[in-house]
Amino acid sequence: MSPIKLRGMTWNHRRAIDPLIGTIPMFRARHPHIEIEWSARPLSGFEFASVDVLAKEYDFIILDHPFTGEIAASRSLVPLDDIVAPGDDPFVGPSLDSYRANGLLWAVPVDAACQVGVARPDLMQAIGAAIPADWRELMALGGKAKRKGLWLAIGLKGVHGLMTFFTLMANLGSPCAIRQDREFADRLVAREALALMRGLLRFCPPEVLDWNSIDLHDRMVARDDLVFCPAVYCYATYAEADQRRPLRFHDFPGPHGPAGSTIGGTGLGVSAHTRHLPEALAYARFAAEPATQRAFALHHGQPAHRDAWEDEAINRRFGGCYRDTRATMEACWIRPRYRGYLTFQARGGELIEAHLRGGVAADALLAELQRLHAAP
Repeated sequence: MSPIKLRGMTWNHRRAIDPLIGTIPMFRARHPHIEIEWSARPLSGFEFASVDVLAKEYDFIILDHPFTGEIAASRSLVPLDDIVAPGDDPFVGPSLDSYRANGLLWAVPVDAACQVGVARPDLMQAIGAAIPADWRELMALGGKAKRKGLWLAIGLKGVHGLMTFFTLMANLGSPCAIRQDREFADRLVAREALALMRGLLRFCPPEVLDWNSIDLHDRMVARDDLVFCPAVYCYATYAEADQRRPLRFHDFPGPHGPAGSTIGGTGLGVSAHTRHLPEALAYARFAAEPATQRAFALHHGQPAHRDAWEDEAINRRFGGCYRDTRATMEACWIRPRYRGYLTFQARGGELIEAHLRGGVAADALLAELQRLHAAP
């Protein structure tokens, strides 16, 4: 019998592609007649490329949860409710719920992440600094670092600035609206969140407005002047021993502790156009299993299954990342997922960045975000 070949699309980073390729032999041991081929695209494509288009070419798509509104409307993916038993949620934080829309599950979590703090432990030790527990301590750390000729860091390019704004709004107790028929943001709280972001920039090098989350991690490993970042989507692989200077991850030091971080991570969806649905569903079940997700971590992956997050060997491999960010992960906020939200996300990120660069006033920014949010 000729083998059945299934194709998938993910994003191009070792955290994303390596675990999927590295666990193929585990799957083939059970299903020798099924071949899996993975391709990868840049992070920017992952954040915005249409799942509906990809589903016509690939059997699997690794996706970000804000796409679920579009997916539920188009039915470009197959509901996966049978893979996770009713009432069972073995994944950390709201990972599983983030892929539900219109009462159905459109992807299974294969990667869990949210905005957390990240430190260069050698530089923190060199200046005798402790990990900040809240924003007040963060500002004190920024002042101390600056007096030593060092910086705080963050990635605020485009959508990444919007995610930090979302996180601060939720942490301040006034999360942005997830429905279009609600006011997008409380203006008073939004001005406070923007002021916190501008205040952080006083202690950061100007190029942080050019960085996305991958850039942030790369710079913190490569440079020796970036001490701490308060909010970035965690890439646990940068804590592994093969990094030039392994990073260490910590709970988000929000004004009110770790609550409200905007959840990220990825899920695996199965195309409604696949010609081999039983085989594709078999792979989706495999990807959701605890043993598979623990194996993801052996290949630089960032599992979503609770068992993997609690595994001591995995925590040792990643510098305690999962243990030390669990409180933030469990208190995450899920951003909007309505159909058309991705258009808002792209433009909203550009506007936040423009504001932080001094090109758009706060009132004009908030008025335009409201208009975009309510647009049909």
